[in-house]
Amino acid sequence: MDLRLNSVTTPIAARPASLARAAAPAGGAQDAGFAGALSGALKAVSASQGESASLQREVQLENPNVSLEQTMVALQKAQIGFTAALNVRNRMVQAYTDIMNMQV
Repeated sequence: MDLRLNSVTTPIAARPASLARAAAPAGGAQDAGFAGALSGALKAVSASQGESASLQREVQLENPNVSLEQTMVALQKAQIGFTAALNVRNRMVQAYTDIMNMQV
C-alpha cells in the first residue's frame, strides 16, 4: 500500500507515464489535486481492508494457499492505513473548525 502524495509543483506532463495515467481520471477531466489524492488514498485504504478481510476469511476456512503470516501483514497494513486516514480526517475537521471560529 502506497500512501505517498505526488508533488503538487511537478506538472503532469513531466511525471512518468504510469503516474500520469493514475493522476488522470477515466473521463479525461483533471481532478482537483488534494481532492483527487485524498480520494485515491481512501480507495487504497478500502482496497487494503477488503484484501485483509478476504485473506482472513481464507485462513479461517483453512485454505492451504494462504499463510497466516501473509494475512497478519495484510491486517497490519490495513490498520495502519485506516489510522492514517483517520488522523487526516481529524486534522481536516480541526482545521475546518478553526477556520469557522475565526472572526472576520
